[in-house]
Amino acid sequence: MANSKYEYVKNFELEDEVMFPNFILVRINGRNFTNFSQLHQLHKPYDENALNLMNSCAVSLLEEYADIVLAYGFSDEYTFVFKKTSKFYDRRASKVLSIITSFFSSVFVTKWSDFFPQKELQYSPSFHGHVTSCASVDVLQAYLLWRQNICHANNQYDQCFWRLVKRGMDFREAHDLLKGAEKCNLNNLLFDEFNVNYNTLEPIFRQGSCVLKAVVDDIVKYADNGVPIKRQRRKIITVHSKKIAGRKFWNDQTVLLKELGCFVEDVDNVKPEYVKSFEFDSKLMPLTWIVIRIDGCHFHRFSELHEFVKPNDERALNLMNSCAMTVLEEFPHDIVFAYGVSDEYSFILKKTTELFQRRASKIVSTILSFFTSTYVMRWKDFFSQSELKYPPSFDGRAVCYPSTEILKDYLSWRQVDCHINNQYNSCFWKLVASGKQKREAQQNLKGAQLQKKIEELAIDYNNLPAMFRQGSSVFWDKMDNALTHQQNGKSSESCGRVIVEHCNIIGSGFWLEHPSILEEKQ
Repeated sequence: MANSKYEYVKNFELEDEVMFPNFILVRINGRNFTNFSQLHQLHKPYDENALNLMNSCAVSLLEEYADIVLAYGFSDEYTFVFKKTSKFYDRRASKVLSIITSFFSSVFVTKWSDFFPQKELQYSPSFHGHVTSCASVDVLQAYLLWRQNICHANNQYDQCFWRLVKRGMDFREAHDLLKGAEKCNLNNLLFDEFNVNYNTLEPIFRQGSCVLKAVVDDIVKYADNGVPIKRQRRKIITVHSKKIAGRKFWNDQTVLLKELGCFVEDVDNVKPEYVKSFEFDSKLMPLTWIVIRIDGCHFHRFSELHEFVKPNDERALNLMNSCAMTVLEEFPHDIVFAYGVSDEYSFILKKTTELFQRRASKIVSTILSFFTSTYVMRWKDFFSQSELKYPPSFDGRAVCYPSTEILKDYLSWRQVDCHINNQYNSCFWKLVASGKQKREAQQNLKGAQLQKKIEELAIDYNNLPAMFRQGSSVFWDKMDNALTHQQNGKSSESCGRVIVEHCNIIGSGFWLEHPSILEEKQ
């Protein structure tokens, strides 16, 4: 990281570690998935292909991250449980949440065509989530019972609701008929009106899906006489168990017992308020600028595998810019500016925003998820000759800055970092291109004055593209103060259009030219 007078802004970052010995749970939910399912014409009340896609994404997460030992999901929701001793990303809640949400979103888009070969994704799906810090295995048991009870209750309602709608009722009539109905009444309605025995419906609908690491007998080879030789191995399995919070299911799972502990007794009832009290979340300070900064996870490896041009790949940078523009368009009344360089982007939310009631986890996970899925969906637009070899992911965090001047210093810090890193990378890759090994190039540049090195290596630095030297600024162009005419005949002021510029944002010049970006309207 480059040193500069602006680095003091790092002091505004807060630690959010989930302390030992608490269990870390990450729960994600689809954002606006009612609209998503309608647009993609998913089967009602539940689309089995969609559920299997969600399950496949959960399996991928358990394969990717060894610390996750259990996942439970239904509908557009999934919960991931980390082993008790996990040190995943130093147990920082924002990092853990953002990485899980981002990778899940990436896999969801990547695998969509496997489950819906005849349906093209119409827009970038996104998920939001939060972390729950379970103080004991008893709290974990209560949490799992609570979520499976919700799965069961929602499925009963939805099975009745959509059958009534298909029979001719409108949504309000069906809702009013079912409002306040007891469990047994819903079962009776299904049987009496539609001749459906609830208990014979697919277990994936009634009981949800449990993805876990289990010890199984695996055939490793066959003896000369044809007898299979088996060894016990850990394997990821998906089951649809009636009671995942019950001792019978739980205590039969060797891995769960080892990594999470045992359930001492069965629990039949749980108060949702009790479980919700363990949610690890906070509201961001009111009337402060909110910065959501995202960074690519292991993008050194990602860029090498996908053969990015060094030191800067214009295609990769323009893909990042395109995603950032889409994020601003998705949240036109909340995000006023974004600045990006390399595999990083910072999104600035206005002081007065009430997006998701300023809940940090929901803001971070939603923006990160939407950015990630857009990145995957638009990959081919920028890398038409290169297949995406594995799902990329990003991590993120939220930081509050109390004044506009400090916010400008934050952005200046990022642009100074862009400049110095680009100088270093330009020299480094010029040395590598000249025949030096990477380690030799690093040693050659250690402690060197980069400006002198640039001159020594005859790099025409000032004529490099401005995007490489100054990064990318994304914002709403309100020069025309455009009015949009709605269908009802009324006119309203629009946000204008989103543009990308590669310019100097250090100092006052840019901000004087674009005063509306950081206007502090109450």
